[in-house]
Amino acid sequence: MKPLVFKKRRSEPTPFRVPQPVLHITKGDTVRVISGEFKGKEGKVLRVHPREGKVVIDGINVVKKHKRSTQTDEGGIIQFPAPIHASNVMLLDPKSGEPTRIKRRKDKDGTVERVSRKSGQPIPRNR
Repeated sequence: MKPLVFKKRRSEPTPFRVPQPVLHITKGDTVRVISGEFKGKEGKVLRVHPREGKVVIDGINVVKKHKRSTQTDEGGIIQFPAPIHASNVMLLDPKSGEPTRIKRRKDKDGTVERVSRKSGQPIPRNR
C-alpha cells in the first residue's frame, strides 16, 4: 500500500495592482483634434475616462441614439458627444493658441503643474 502524501497548498499570489494611467488632458481643457474624422476642430473637454484613455469633447464626434419611450420619459432621437481616444487630441498653448506637448514640473510646495513645451508657460488645471 502506498503511503499517503499530502500535496502542499500554494499560497495565493499577491494581486498585482495596475497603476492608474495618467492623461495629459483634464476636464475643462481646450483641445484640438489632430487626427481622424474631426481633424482641426477645437472644443472643451467635458469628461475624461482615464482607464479607457478616452475623452469627451463638446461638439466633437456627436452621435445619434434612438431611445425607446418609457413610462417616465418620452423617446426619440437624442444627440450626444461620444468619446474619442486621448492620443488624437492635443492641448492648446495658452500663449499662442497652437497645439503643444506638455511636460510636468514640480513646484517648491510639491504640487505638479503642466508646462507647455512651446512657450514654457504653465497650463492651469480648470476642473
